[in-house]
Amino acid sequence: MNHEFFEIISRVEFEALLNSFTAVGTEKVSISDAFGLVLDENIISPEDLPPANRSCMDGYAVNARDAFGATEGNPAYLECSATLKVDENPDFELQPGECAAIPTGGTLPDGADAVVMVEHTQELGAGTIEIRKSSAPGEHTMLKGEDAAKGDIIFQAGHKVRFQDVGLLAALGIKDVSIHRKPRVGIISTGDELVEIDSPQKVGTIRDVNSHTLRCLVNEAGAEAVNYGIVRDELDKLESTLEKAIAENDLVLLSGGSSVGMRDLTVQAIESMQDSEILAHGVAISPGKPTILGRTGNKPVLGLPGQVTSVQVVMLALVVPFIRQLMGQQDAFSGTDRMLVQAELGRNTVSKPGREDYVRMKLTYRDGKLPLAEPVYGKSGLLKTMVQADGLMIIPADTEGFYAGNTVNIWKI
Repeated sequence: MNHEFFEIISRVEFEALLNSFTAVGTEKVSISDAFGLVLDENIISPEDLPPANRSCMDGYAVNARDAFGATEGNPAYLECSATLKVDENPDFELQPGECAAIPTGGTLPDGADAVVMVEHTQELGAGTIEIRKSSAPGEHTMLKGEDAAKGDIIFQAGHKVRFQDVGLLAALGIKDVSIHRKPRVGIISTGDELVEIDSPQKVGTIRDVNSHTLRCLVNEAGAEAVNYGIVRDELDKLESTLEKAIAENDLVLLSGGSSVGMRDLTVQAIESMQDSEILAHGVAISPGKPTILGRTGNKPVLGLPGQVTSVQVVMLALVVPFIRQLMGQQDAFSGTDRMLVQAELGRNTVSKPGREDYVRMKLTYRDGKLPLAEPVYGKSGLLKTMVQADGLMIIPADTEGFYAGNTVNIWKI
């Protein structure tokens, strides 16, 4: 490859290359440890949940026909044949004209198909209950198997486990599940100008920002970040650090050294590895154009911009979804994980055709109206453009921009 020029490809083409890498291996973990990870297997319900028809309310179990048409002015009168406990399995059948007092979660006896809430009833003495509201079959009840039916697939392989999913698994007595393990992501910062963050400020040096922000985003994606520190612009040192990081991780991120220039050694370092190739050097997004994708063996290596705000946008747009894809998430690049807010664009925002723009946006919330979205502009390298931004507005590559007053989607970050 000629290192002097970018070979720009579209974001879609870049994502297709990322998708060519296979997910990491699997392991069996407890359901609480599976939170945020991706299932490697279909989960089949081992039983009906609930195991029997249950009441959702405190009240009276009835046959809905016996309470049909009941109102305050024209109540129905039923005889209470039993008072059930929440852990009781009734061994009798409700007869016509009868009802049974039942607590929330109690099991309905045979012959009952609805529950009338206690506030719509009145005890009249001698076991007679006045029903003041009509009832329909299934009202205020949970039916057998309504949450999960025995033998049904409740979660498919590739599903990211959420906290509510853990609740259902626990209710079904499923203790362990097979998931794709957390990927290990090695982070290398490159550049002669970089110093540690506790170094005193000095002209000609820059404190290492990227290793810290990248670590946060890697962890947020659900992976394990491993920091390999700062590497100077010396090819042999970069090669040895990269070789170690590749051996110990599933993905390696190098920040800095991804643009054209004499000191840019990322491509050379990747190509020096055994069984390696550069798959892409340049992607049609802004910021983030000089992003590199390489492969060594079956492991991906990404060369990210050194510019502090550019690398954050590239991480959000490409690397975080890629990490989730490595974790086995099947829709990682679909954007369904993004929190989108509709807003009114406050000013004309132009874009250069042929590239996908990620514009930093500030939201101002207004009573009774959509939030107002304003671009946050600033010079290249300023951190405050990301700090002040509430989200990103994506302008497609085939669009020259959006007009003020347009309704736009803002990706909250």
